[in-house]
Amino acid sequence: MAEDAQVAGIDLGDAALASRTRMGMQSVEDLMYSSLDNGHAMPTLTASYLAKAGGKRFRPLMVLLAAQVVQAENNPNWMTDELETNVIRSGSVIEMIHLASLYHDDVMDEALQRRGTESANSRWGNSVAILAGDYLFAAASAIMSDMGTQAVRWISETFAELVNGQMEETVHAGSMESVEAYLRVIHGKTASLIATAGHFGAYYAGGTEEQVAALKKAAHATGMAFQIVDDVIDISSNSTQSGKTPGTDLREGVFTLPVLYALEEDSHAGDRLREILTGSVTDEELVKEALTLLRGSAGMRQARETIYAYRDEAKDALSIFRDSSAKDAFFHLVDFTVARVS
Repeated sequence: MAEDAQVAGIDLGDAALASRTRMGMQSVEDLMYSSLDNGHAMPTLTASYLAKAGGKRFRPLMVLLAAQVVQAENNPNWMTDELETNVIRSGSVIEMIHLASLYHDDVMDEALQRRGTESANSRWGNSVAILAGDYLFAAASAIMSDMGTQAVRWISETFAELVNGQMEETVHAGSMESVEAYLRVIHGKTASLIATAGHFGAYYAGGTEEQVAALKKAAHATGMAFQIVDDVIDISSNSTQSGKTPGTDLREGVFTLPVLYALEEDSHAGDRLREILTGSVTDEELVKEALTLLRGSAGMRQARETIYAYRDEAKDALSIFRDSSAKDAFFHLVDFTVARVS
């Protein structure tokens, strides 16, 4: 892996494109932090807390790569032009909405850790964590006001999908939902925002209707894979690898794709999992037993196969674009997403 071709630890395959992308990412960061600094110490501190805890900035990177795929297709001199202001704004807005949702998720989950550090709700309490998330939403809205009414409409539609997905997961926690219901949930709570990242990047880079639709589809498929990967990691890894406590979903009674597949198994492991997973699991010994059974189950293999299918869908969606370093970089991002469980 060539270090000069990396952005956020991801090899994009081309040093010049990576340099351009790093500059764009820095602009996204600068805008995000300046928007959160309102002169009041506590809102700025708490709303910036998770941003400063790390993360790959996957969503703004998706915005920038989608924009550059369009530029490479439509503009022969694209590498010498600056990224459009609204592309940078898009990256900041989408990352801030994502961060806001994390604050609220951690309150709902009573999570103690996020990104390998103490969660905001654990450090300051639920009320402050909720308000920090609200402040991020407000700051993102202020940026959107400069992007046109279409941005506000698209984000409001995306936010509704995000809430619907999270609501459905919460309401049905502890019940054995179908694979179809699970895919509907992760479309809403995760893939919808990542799809909007691809949409915004392509649109604000001047993409045609066909180009915008293709990049939104590719980003959506990547987002679906991204969430299933996270769900596999919640079972397969330790807290050092994931930055979260393993088995969090089991404790909350949330049945993710590998669990749903494993529960369908006609085996001793499947029978035992059906006994244990009658709802949320609070006994730590049962959590450990369930994790051990799941790690050895065919459900994990089936979940990985689903991830690979979404990877292929993401790449196929970009078949309308000619080969370019930007398209290759997008493929690198897709492959990086999947490689976390390969």
